[in-house]
Amino acid sequence: MKCIHVAAAIIQDRGSILAAQRGYGEFKDGWEFPGGKLESNETAAEACIREIHEELEVEIGNLEHLCTVEHDYDTFHLSMECFLCQIASGTIHDSEHENLRWLTKDSLWSVDWLPADIKVVKELEKALKA
Repeated sequence: MKCIHVAAAIIQDRGSILAAQRGYGEFKDGWEFPGGKLESNETAAEACIREIHEELEVEIGNLEHLCTVEHDYDTFHLSMECFLCQIASGTIHDSEHENLRWLTKDSLWSVDWLPADIKVVKELEKALKA
């Protein structure tokens, strides 16, 4: 099975977390953490920073590894490295997603997360309680 390696940003701001709704592809309308595929010779943290700059036009900083999620979809295996982070500079201008929503820890389950991202939300809940 093909393995796709991605990095995802769990962007925190004033107690809320940014969720993104996919606007295209096999998982259109599902909710996820923004990010994307690693390029060759790129670390997950570097990919995360680059992808968020490309997708949301902001710079992120204070990256802290939260978890790595392994998930088997029907046609591929996803390996997703997830980083807690904040916006260091810029204002979000989204070019990739159908919708963006800031969720509080009490509203994390108010969107329909994609299967791999459900695992991330569970890890995030543990981290927020710590």
